[in-house]
Amino acid sequence: MVIERIDIHPTHRYEHFKLRRGRPFPFGATLVPGGVNFSIYSRHATSCTLVLFKKYAPQPMAEIPFPEEFRIGNVYSMVVFDLDYENLEYGYRFEGPDNFAEGHWFDKSKILLDPYAKIIGGRDVWGVTPDWNNIYQHRARIAFDDFDWEDDRPLEIPPEDLIIYEMHVRSFTQHPSSRVKHPGTFAAIREKIPYLKDLGVNAIELMPIFEFDEFENSRPSPVTGEKLLNYWGYSTVGFFAPKAGYAATGKLGMQVDEFKALVKDLHKNGIEVILDVVFNHTAEGNENGPYISFRGIDNKTYYMLTAEGYYFNFSGCGNTLNCNNPIVRNMVLDCLRYWASEYHIDGFRFDLASILGRDPWGAPLANPPLLEALAFDPILAKCKLIAEAWDAGGLYQVGSFPAYGRWLEWNGKYRDSIRQFLKGDGNVGEISQSLQGSPDLYAPAGRSPATSINFVTAHDGFTLADLTSYNHKHNEANGENNNDGTNDNYSWNCGVEGWTHNPGVNALRQRQMRNAIAILLVSQGIPMLLMGDELGRSQNGNNNTYCHDNELSWLNWDLLHQNSTLFRFVKNCIAFRHAHPVLRNRQHFQNHDYVGSGYADITWHGTQAWKTDWSNHIRTIAFMLCGKHALQGMVEDNYIYVAMNMHWESHWFEIPGLPTDMQWHVFANTGCNPPNDCYEPGTEPLLTNQSSILLGDRSVVILIGK
Repeated sequence: MVIERIDIHPTHRYEHFKLRRGRPFPFGATLVPGGVNFSIYSRHATSCTLVLFKKYAPQPMAEIPFPEEFRIGNVYSMVVFDLDYENLEYGYRFEGPDNFAEGHWFDKSKILLDPYAKIIGGRDVWGVTPDWNNIYQHRARIAFDDFDWEDDRPLEIPPEDLIIYEMHVRSFTQHPSSRVKHPGTFAAIREKIPYLKDLGVNAIELMPIFEFDEFENSRPSPVTGEKLLNYWGYSTVGFFAPKAGYAATGKLGMQVDEFKALVKDLHKNGIEVILDVVFNHTAEGNENGPYISFRGIDNKTYYMLTAEGYYFNFSGCGNTLNCNNPIVRNMVLDCLRYWASEYHIDGFRFDLASILGRDPWGAPLANPPLLEALAFDPILAKCKLIAEAWDAGGLYQVGSFPAYGRWLEWNGKYRDSIRQFLKGDGNVGEISQSLQGSPDLYAPAGRSPATSINFVTAHDGFTLADLTSYNHKHNEANGENNNDGTNDNYSWNCGVEGWTHNPGVNALRQRQMRNAIAILLVSQGIPMLLMGDELGRSQNGNNNTYCHDNELSWLNWDLLHQNSTLFRFVKNCIAFRHAHPVLRNRQHFQNHDYVGSGYADITWHGTQAWKTDWSNHIRTIAFMLCGKHALQGMVEDNYIYVAMNMHWESHWFEIPGLPTDMQWHVFANTGCNPPNDCYEPGTEPLLTNQSSILLGDRSVVILIGK
């Protein structure tokens, strides 16, 4: 005897559609026996209608009002049976008050995207101009979570062992020189995994891959006439859906599987995947922006509004998500849980994360519920959570971001102190803190050195090549009269603004790039490299290429041959870091000998051993790490000595003595010409003079005692 489930039988009809009361959770569209469960929240709506399209059809095939008895609390839920869900697109219409001052923007003429849509059509191929007369631009579809992960799982690499490579999906392979089958896509990154492995990074941080509209605010360039786009994607349309335009198979609706295949292959090669996520605002913009989703579903719930009904703009992008409203907070949690569980994502970097700690009226919270919930969430327990600890409203929380023992931070103070030191500003006190993982910022709260994501360059700002080639930003091509982008670059052009054939200037720039890389990779904390810095990629002085889908943004792979010696230097420095746990401590230095080696865990030196001049004008500093203190004495490593001379004159550095059975060997000397600027770890030649070494002007030396 077969007993049928009663929940596979309809109880209602609308036209020829068979219906049943749905399950309120989970939100979104979910396959259930015999049909699809649709569930959506709106506190202030008075009614809701489900709008169904055949895929790509200009007009709906049906509009089904939710019966009032299908509403429970503020959730509309309904099962629709016998749908051809593989060829289906769906949206919603909402009725309710339209009162600007009260914060309500309901308009039944608008078809709205499900905030929980797992796959979104309408922008299936990158750069194809949309039909602006289409009544439903961004179309929710049903995703099939049937990918074969085999035995894959997130890698859970200890944070202190990470070396992060920040990249833009399209820019990484769009240049013709990439010679990949499908440029600018997730599939193309798979072809470049051998390159990433050869470089030595073990995590990639992808700029936004959630569905966005590249045509948002598109316009012609006043310089070239070419179309400027929303290229970076920091303007989310749908938080649960990967961008179709980044997938070679996007036109087939297979972007979900293509991205999962990328994650799976990266994991097979020991590389984690971190997503740059933007929960501070959406693509709906300010009061003049479009209806896409949240605005028409429940504007007052999803956005921070002034008493007059206007949008707070702590994001600098027109609106601010109301992330500490419980409904929005749960959506963020649901989203990240979905990416962690269904896509095996290893970590998340939160754009303008300080916004997530503001209350509904914009005031900073002492104990932000969203940040706490993310920190203690059981599904996200092993994910890296990385905060960009500031926002566009002036809240700057580097060192004071609410951490709950979990949150890491992009360390903007590290970036600034390293840049100032490189150009010769002589801030040795600040540099000493940065080199140690910023204990001045993190030790008082018991936060480890790996709290600090150390970087000299990132997508937002100059590339490393431009940092050494321009004193000023050159953003005219953006069409904003060079007013966009930061003016606080702490850059130095080495004597000539922009490109030059002067061999002396070019040699100095090469040395300065090596100096930056060397310092970054011997600093405690987590180093992050910007895509292409290892090859000397330039943006021609543009420090804000957010709108450029062209060679300003793309990585020219021919640079791998043109700047092969720089690539070799970066690769060797990464390998050196991997080889030496003394560079990757889990706790801050104690500045004394607690293992009986005869040396403190870290000691500071100047041009004279054991003597350091901390005066503000001093441009020379050195430190030594005792390998017997590696990982707080749990393992034994070599001794490492790093000397830095950012003066425009050469200086002799007296080298501290080693235990009697050890000698100094040279790993790197940026003052030497390649190939003598660095060596593969394990092949370092013996230093001829064991008592002192001459550092050329603006150069760094790294010695290993073994």
